[in-house]
Amino acid sequence: MFSKTVRSLLVAGVAAMGLAACSDDAGSPTQLTQTAALRVAHLSPDAPNVDVYLDGNVVMSDVPYLAVSPFLEVPAGTRTIAVRRTGFLDDLISAELALTAGGAYTVLATGPVASIAAVVATDDLAAPTTGNVRVRVVHAAPSVANVDVYVTAPGADLAAASPVLSNVAFRAISNYLTLAAGDYQIRVTPTGTKTVAIDASVTLTSGQVRTIVAREANGGGAPYDVQLLQDAN
Repeated sequence: MFSKTVRSLLVAGVAAMGLAACSDDAGSPTQLTQTAALRVAHLSPDAPNVDVYLDGNVVMSDVPYLAVSPFLEVPAGTRTIAVRRTGFLDDLISAELALTAGGAYTVLATGPVASIAAVVATDDLAAPTTGNVRVRVVHAAPSVANVDVYVTAPGADLAAASPVLSNVAFRAISNYLTLAAGDYQIRVTPTGTKTVAIDASVTLTSGQVRTIVAREANGGGAPYDVQLLQDAN
């Protein structure tokens, strides 16, 4: 969750970008109509708290590991995002984002701080068909090699199950999968094995769109777990 202070920074930073993007040739403000939705997740397990800048404006401050911002409405086009240790001026991450008007995007800061990098996911927020959910998986556990992902009924025998995703590499983002709403057991194993690295239970309600992130403990390594990001509904 983000504090009231951070949310105020989000509003102020995005407002500053909006004013900068909305000036016409005569210098008077015009109505901003071309926007995209953008959120940021801190998923670097050994990185300290960070500040996030968009086009040079601070939009998040003192963000801890595993925090995820709400979607922000930002000007479409090429935006520059930077991530810095809180209180420092050197960039841990600096990347350009190509944001299409009407699109939605998630920027995930991933990997150990020594090799931290941004992964940019294009989000599809369209509602699933009645009675279903839509989910995708992000591999954000840097100390785990390629994995298989199993999504089964609770208590199902893993030996008899087939993975819904196979050989998923670190920093990979799957396509959205459509599942019936209900209770599920998610198990993640090193590719080609049935050795469970992550075992989590989730309840998915009709109409939900979710991103399931495989992640590490604070500081890195085990215990591994999953984190659900609310894409829509």
